[in-house]
Amino acid sequence: MTPYLLLTPGPLTTSAAVKNAMMRDVSTWDVDYNAIVEQFRKDLLEVAQVDATRYAAVLLQGSGSYAVEATIGTALPADGCLMIAVNGAYGRRMCEMCDILGIKSVAITFDETTPVDLATCEQALMAHPEVTHFAVVHCETTTGILNPIQTLIPAMHRRGLITIVDAMSSFAGIPIHTDALHIDYLISSANKCLQGVPGFAFVIARRRVIEATSGNARSLSLDLFDQLQTMDAHHGKWRFTSPTHVVLAAAEAMRELQDEGGVAARNQRYRDNQRRLAEGMRRLGFDLIIAAQDQGPIITSFEYPTANFDFAEFYDQLKARGFVIYPGKVAKIASFRIGNIGAVYPADIDRLLESIAQVMATLV
Repeated sequence: MTPYLLLTPGPLTTSAAVKNAMMRDVSTWDVDYNAIVEQFRKDLLEVAQVDATRYAAVLLQGSGSYAVEATIGTALPADGCLMIAVNGAYGRRMCEMCDILGIKSVAITFDETTPVDLATCEQALMAHPEVTHFAVVHCETTTGILNPIQTLIPAMHRRGLITIVDAMSSFAGIPIHTDALHIDYLISSANKCLQGVPGFAFVIARRRVIEATSGNARSLSLDLFDQLQTMDAHHGKWRFTSPTHVVLAAAEAMRELQDEGGVAARNQRYRDNQRRLAEGMRRLGFDLIIAAQDQGPIITSFEYPTANFDFAEFYDQLKARGFVIYPGKVAKIASFRIGNIGAVYPADIDRLLESIAQVMATLV
């Protein structure tokens, strides 16, 4: 396969060092490997800006959706009810999980191009006193929109609700003051802004909250409580076979994050990428779907420039030039998406824009 730059929200382009970290085999029982897991768990808590005595990092095999389902399936007791703020595909996926797990839920639906609104959520809560938990996606990669967790989560906490934030596409790329915001469960994955590879996800959980969930889980493999108990008791040992090579890659990715200057520095690079991309695409005749004040630095959605725009041909020609982008996911707007994260730098964005200009000249 011809190498290309992945301009997607994950999996994404990784560094050579992250790839090379996977080139050795380790045992899941080995104390040296488990020490790497334990250090990685500690590092996650620092990135999440939490007190290590009050929060724990729980790692779980599988994609980010596995961790979201594990969190919902473990956090909600039999008599619990989850309110889900929905403005994209990943909020809708939470609703589907609740339906399959037999968990009572209330969906508050917003337009995909509109951020979740606190007043609307609070009004809905007045009509649904049975709600015990609240969930929202931070960066909804359906469009790239950022939802205002800085106002939503503290307000839900004041109402006594347990809070769940899907930070799949924002953790390690956007600063999140997890403890200060009163987030009880923060969920993300190794192959997003951490810039590792796919294979496991993780949950930053408030200890006093997760320690009250024993017996809640609707699944053996996705029991977040039991996974934490095993990791704590056996110093980084996973209950079932862990993705060892992926963990080694994630540990290297964490070192690279620290070397870059932490989340603040990475966030600045992503914002520079996004701003450069947005400005360049406008010059080429593409309109952004999300308003500037709501746009996140993770992925950007662009409307088709004309009614007869051939996305498949556009995609194939860009791929031939070394760039892979994403199709659109907005239900009512013909669009495509370009990721701004991973081992991607301003010079890469400039090369992409040059290629897009060349491709557009052939499509006219």
